[in-house]
Amino acid sequence: MSLESQHAASYYAATARSSAPYPSLQEQLSADVCVVGGGLTGVNTALELAERGLSVILLEARRIGWGASGRNGGQLIRGIGHDVSGFARYVGQDGVRYLQQAGIDSVELVRQRITQYAIDCDLRWGFCELANTPAQFAAFKDEQAQLAELGYRHATRLVDAAHIGEVVASEQYAGGLIDMGSGHLHPLDLVQGEARAAAKLGVRIFEQSPVLRIEHGPSVTLHCAHGKVRAQSLVLGCNAHLDELEPRLSGKVLPAGSYVVATERLPEQVAQALIPQNMALCDQKVGLDYYRLTADHRLLFGGACHYSGRDPKDIAAYMLPKVRKVFPQLADVRIDYQWGGMIGITANRFPQVGRLSQYPNVYYAQGYSGHGLNVTHWTAKLLAEGIVVGHSQGLDVFSAVPHLTFPGGKALRSPLLAAGMLWHRLREVLG
Repeated sequence: MSLESQHAASYYAATARSSAPYPSLQEQLSADVCVVGGGLTGVNTALELAERGLSVILLEARRIGWGASGRNGGQLIRGIGHDVSGFARYVGQDGVRYLQQAGIDSVELVRQRITQYAIDCDLRWGFCELANTPAQFAAFKDEQAQLAELGYRHATRLVDAAHIGEVVASEQYAGGLIDMGSGHLHPLDLVQGEARAAAKLGVRIFEQSPVLRIEHGPSVTLHCAHGKVRAQSLVLGCNAHLDELEPRLSGKVLPAGSYVVATERLPEQVAQALIPQNMALCDQKVGLDYYRLTADHRLLFGGACHYSGRDPKDIAAYMLPKVRKVFPQLADVRIDYQWGGMIGITANRFPQVGRLSQYPNVYYAQGYSGHGLNVTHWTAKLLAEGIVVGHSQGLDVFSAVPHLTFPGGKALRSPLLAAGMLWHRLREVLG
């Protein structure tokens, strides 16, 4: 059975390097730690724990990288995804600086993983943050200054509207901030490569093994259809797909739909003319556009996050006007791949990381709000530190940020957030 037939149809599933399936759980096993979720959070936590000498079992309901970890835009961008200075009242100024630095160091951790384990995932360095308005471009100057203050070691450069064509062949932007310490890659190849590395270190991985029930206590027992796992500690890395497995956490994350298309292969000179320096790009709109070129010269274009719980009937038809607005020169381009998936959104757009107060041997990380490619690697490191050492200063900082439960339960959660996002978009349009 091909990889593409076992994953949601996408450009990534169609082009991923071959990865043999892992067995499903058919027996009773025990380990130091059981990790639930075969995305970037779960796989990297398992890898971190195995590197520290612990025995680990990973349970995945479908295939490694089946969810957002293997379907996202592939943009490896510094930052945690929020202006973390607003959390100073919870974590203090030292905590804010830690979070700012973590947003940088998390990208370096991905770089290290790819190098250490020789993961072939089409990694390319270079990213440009695009301003939709002159005010946004002016704010980039402060962002660049903050990076310098943090000792950022990679080149950054402001590009004004008159020179934005050096970066992207579009007249939609008031300028940009180039960052050569961020970039783009093939996310499904990344997570599957990391899973292979974990397996080589002794992690036992089971796919097609959804957890049906958790039995809490001094040790934790996880029940699947044809087997169970007993472990001293449990890590929940299910993000938008946690559902009712742990109600204490699922109400704090809203699954929101995000959509991506990939064009037909473009002539190399056409692709190079669109994005001359082959960077990852994204703008500053509430419903942002993000895009890049693939290794085989396609334009991969994403955005249009939906909070209503209803996916577009035709993703390509929905996304094409957005593509053509940015690149009118692609008026006749064909879409070869279209897909969507669920990302986990928190009310404050900040990852929720910590351990359950009722069951301190249960750890979790979720709600990356569209910025999981780098931050998952950092939270995995913190979870492993907490489990092995019993304490992690970084975990304490993340845990200090409070997270609201979305009101109204599952029935009202999506409509309420959809209404709130519509208000933000109206403010954006009206200025």
